Amino acid sequence: MNRYAYVRVSSQEQNEERQMIAVREKEVDEKNIYLDRQSGKDFERPQYKRLIKKLRAGDLLYVLSIDRLGRNYTEIQEQWRIITKEKGADVCVLDMPLLDTRQGKDLMGTFIADLVLQILSFAAQNERENIKARQAQGIEAAKKRGVRFGRPEIPMPDGFAAAVEEYESNNTTLETILHDYGISRSTFYRRLKKHREIE
Repeated sequence: MNRYAYVRVSSQEQNEERQMIAVREKEVDEKNIYLDRQSGKDFERPQYKRLIKKLRAGDLLYVLSIDRLGRNYTEIQEQWRIITKEKGADVCVLDMPLLDTRQGKDLMGTFIADLVLQILSFAAQNERENIKARQAQGIEAAKKRGVRFGRPEIPMPDGFAAAVEEYESNNTTLETILHDYGISRSTFYRRLKKHREIE
């Protein structure tokens, strides 16, 4: 039996140390810890895919929490099925001791584990949807207060109006303006539109 662990953080800014500490306490060899720094919005996660290919019957996979396996009820259930049924490996969810497939392999134990898995999968999806709803509400409220999102707009450079006149009267090329002002084509057209609005 080989011990594996899967660790996922949703972005490059998040810290995986809490998960790493938890799985290291289970004496998982460093080479068997698979880490993805990607959102759970899809399963295009290279380390997760490598891990699934490695798993064999009788192996043991540790995850800190059930939501590391997927972003919603359906995905969590599907990944659990692949690991436990197709691969024949065991799963231990560290923050939920009832989700340890090594325990209670009789009918009652399996039933309880399946029930807990369904409840926690639902809870994980529900929490994700609540977070998204709160974010949308917060953004909407901020917009109503006049908060602007995105990078601050850089003011038009000095002489831009004259350069536009030269361009529109065919006295200079677009490439020359882009080079002289150090801007991209899309920035030029965006600023040109704003310049015409001001006029």
